[in-house]
Amino acid sequence: MKLLGKTAIVTGGSSGIGEAIVRLFAAEGANVVIANRNVSDAARLTEQLGGSAIAVQTDVSKEEDVRQLMEEAVRRFGRIDVVVNNAATIMPKYLEEFEEEEWDRIFNVNLKSVFLMIKHSIAELKKTRGSIVNMSSLNGLIGQKMNPVYAATKGGMNALTKALALDYAPYGVRVNCICPAGVTTPLLEQWISQQDDPVQTVQDLNAMHPLGRPATSDEVAQTALFLASDSSGFVTGVALPVDGGASLGY
Repeated sequence: MKLLGKTAIVTGGSSGIGEAIVRLFAAEGANVVIANRNVSDAARLTEQLGGSAIAVQTDVSKEEDVRQLMEEAVRRFGRIDVVVNNAATIMPKYLEEFEEEEWDRIFNVNLKSVFLMIKHSIAELKKTRGSIVNMSSLNGLIGQKMNPVYAATKGGMNALTKALALDYAPYGVRVNCICPAGVTTPLLEQWISQQDDPVQTVQDLNAMHPLGRPATSDEVAQTALFLASDSSGFVTGVALPVDGGASLGY
């Protein structure tokens, strides 16, 4: 088991990629803390996984919530080894259509949360020489039409990841991020439903990946496991595309 005896915190861990990460980490021996705004959404997971998983009600954009999350993780399991910043929201439309409060909401959930999660976990991660895995997006590397604010948050996450990798390397703490293209999740399904032609959008999504389809949540979870575990012990500061070749071509 690659995470035996370790404690991992996963934000947005009740569905999609987050749920797949929680299940995989627990199967690999980790105690998992699911940080969700609505803990009832995570109840199904905690019941199925038993004592190896708990849910803590957390608005990851609020500092006091995040501070209490870290305190509960340490109180319950005694340590923090891995932090997976997976919580995200999306609002696809053109920049001029955004209201200021919408901009703030996307940045608060997608990027401010990463700042708060790392700020309040880093002391424990230094003790365990732990790992931070940020769930970014291919959008943060190459952009995407009609999705500028989401792309901006993910670009910021990529830059933050690289800067923090330098800051925390002397303590043995590794910081990496994953940059998927399409992943079959409720978030992607929501985005598809908001397009002018959802059927054509699905066809386009398949075509944009040379491997012929979007990733599954389990495939992304396997990448998170690699970056969280000692299997990637000499990997830090990486923005890793997991995109089925979507970033290739001319």
